[in-house]
Amino acid sequence: METVLYLVRHGETVDNANQIMQGQTQGELNENGLRQARELGEQWKNREIDVVIASDLRRSVDTAAIIAAPHGLEVVMTPLLRERDWGGFTGRYIPSLKNEVWPDDIETLENLLSRAGEFIAYVKKTFPGKKVLAVGHGIINKAIQAVYYKMSMSDIQRMSNAEVRELVL
Repeated sequence: METVLYLVRHGETVDNANQIMQGQTQGELNENGLRQARELGEQWKNREIDVVIASDLRRSVDTAAIIAAPHGLEVVMTPLLRERDWGGFTGRYIPSLKNEVWPDDIETLENLLSRAGEFIAYVKKTFPGKKVLAVGHGIINKAIQAVYYKMSMSDIQRMSNAEVRELVL
């Protein structure tokens, strides 16, 4: 039996709305993000979900908890789903970074893609044959899809907040 992974991006945060680079900070859902999570939870309340996983960052955990509640499921947290570590860019206004030299403390693309592959392997090994809903972040979710489809991250379309994509593992 196949494992189905429903990959979700967390709801909108205060920093998303203000174009602030969050990276591995906890983040906080804003009113729109809470609404997005509630709407997604409502849309998915009658769908079969066996497991709900989230990044261990607050914005993902809060989104996942809202979706998991109607199913009576606990949220399993993993740092494998954390957003890319943006190092010295963390907390900065995104449009102002356009022509800046990247600091040396940003998580490498190789490490990010490796973590994405580890996450896929973790889901396949730990939850075989299950329907797994996993709430992550924009860039790690892009990396997971790049590994899954064997494509470049630049070829993967950006996910909107509270968007879901299905991968059959």
